[in-house]
Amino acid sequence: MDKRTPKRDALAGPHQPERVALNVLTLCFALSLLGRGLGESFTVFLKPISESFDWDRAEVVSVYSLTWLAGGLMAPVVGRLFDRAGPRTVYALGLLLLGGAFLAASRSQSLWQFQLSVGLCVGIGIALIGNVPNSILLGRWFGPRLPTAMAVVYSATGAGVLVLLPTSQLLIDHIGWRDAYQLFGLVALGLLVPLLLLPWRLFSTGSPDIAGKADPDFVDDGWTLASAMRHHAFWALFATFFFTAIGMFALSAQIVAYLIDAGFPPLQAATAWGFSGVALLFGMLGVTQLDSVIGRRPSVLFSYGVSIVGIILLWLLQWYPNVWLLTAFVVTFGSMIGSRGPLLTATAMKIFRGKRVGTIYGTISIGSGLGSAFGAWAGGLIHDWTQSYNPVIAFALVAVVIGMIPFLVVPALRR
Repeated sequence: MDKRTPKRDALAGPHQPERVALNVLTLCFALSLLGRGLGESFTVFLKPISESFDWDRAEVVSVYSLTWLAGGLMAPVVGRLFDRAGPRTVYALGLLLLGGAFLAASRSQSLWQFQLSVGLCVGIGIALIGNVPNSILLGRWFGPRLPTAMAVVYSATGAGVLVLLPTSQLLIDHIGWRDAYQLFGLVALGLLVPLLLLPWRLFSTGSPDIAGKADPDFVDDGWTLASAMRHHAFWALFATFFFTAIGMFALSAQIVAYLIDAGFPPLQAATAWGFSGVALLFGMLGVTQLDSVIGRRPSVLFSYGVSIVGIILLWLLQWYPNVWLLTAFVVTFGSMIGSRGPLLTATAMKIFRGKRVGTIYGTISIGSGLGSAFGAWAGGLIHDWTQSYNPVIAFALVAVVIGMIPFLVVPALRR
């Protein structure tokens, strides 16, 4: 074994770390695309499931809320499991849980069964293949270039929406929502085999050339979760994640249904919102590049401004349901829906750098999960109470404005 290793390294050449880093980035992108796409696909399933069982909007949206609540609450657990068991185990458990959950959902007959399968189990599965393990693994390969790497991975959210929302609508139209869920489950389980065959020992070690030597001035500041929670930056980032997620998910859970009610055909509505994935890709990379030009705080505030414009355009669509206004909404709201994620991740990892940064960042990410769950549930409840989308849109707008306040007033985030 010792004799083969030098030969392999010699054949690989001096650029092997860079190639492996790109392979790891590709893997994280694919897993994020799958996880987020499957999670967001529920926005297409919402209407047919609601009509099949004659459930209220809030009841059905509770499933979507539980997905992101479970994912958020699992974030620190996933971080600790990653440290102890490694990425191979974490990612494999995620695919196994997703596959089983969708197969169970295809047979579900009552609300609690959907809440358990598509809600809790899918949410935990997404967390196991999502941003927390991806950010830790990528940090071992990209060092100070982590914001750019995370921007690529976060853009997988948009790619997942682009691919899986129209696909979900087509599957529902042709084979029904139950068979569509069954197909999702089989695909997730089928991906387990190639995942387990990947060179995980190599992927897990990290690159001494990229991660280790890129930041020679790195000093472990000795942060623990307890000490981080006593710092104002921890709660500022938590609040930003929480309130922003409320605003985004209060709307995103119902956007396809909103567009259909506004007069757009179902496939056009799902496809239009799916194309927010393309907008998100450019928005994510654009805001990350803007960060290197004008700085972190102005870039984040700019992204909030564009999101607010998008919310206003969504409000106008109910009176002017035309393709041009729909396109403007998708470009503005869609491009910024997750654009802050890489910058917030990089900010947290820079402030709280050290051996426990995964656990700390995972705990901060609970804010996103709680906000996503509460926002989606509250949006559905407000719609049921008022039988109107206008209060939902106003609620989301206020939450987004509150989410940007920490970057205006908190010293650690203003610098």
